[in-house]
Amino acid sequence: MNAKKHALVTGGPAEISPKVGTDYSAHGGYITGKNLELVKDKLIVQTWRAQGWDKKDTDSILILALETSGDDVILHVVHANLPDQHAGHIDKGWHEHYWKPMKQYIAGKSITQPKM
Repeated sequence: MNAKKHALVTGGPAEISPKVGTDYSAHGGYITGKNLELVKDKLIVQTWRAQGWDKKDTDSILILALETSGDDVILHVVHANLPDQHAGHIDKGWHEHYWKPMKQYIAGKSITQPKM
């Protein structure tokens, strides 16, 4: 929920507010949506839409739940209602633009970014 940290990890500009009901964007507007529910350090629920989706496609829903387990945090992610024709591309994007760089960031390594 921090635009500067999001941009640091993903390599793309982001605009976000930690307030329910506000719009956000990531990767310079490639991803847009609205914050539906926010519980600090526990839960993020957002609408989520990628640039280039058909106007008839409804927004998907992204749920990020954080679970404390000792000194660790387990991240549970559900990305629902993706248009079938975009699901494979979106899955690949999560791994390349989020999970891989996030692991590098947490490990204190240099973050490598794929090209958009």
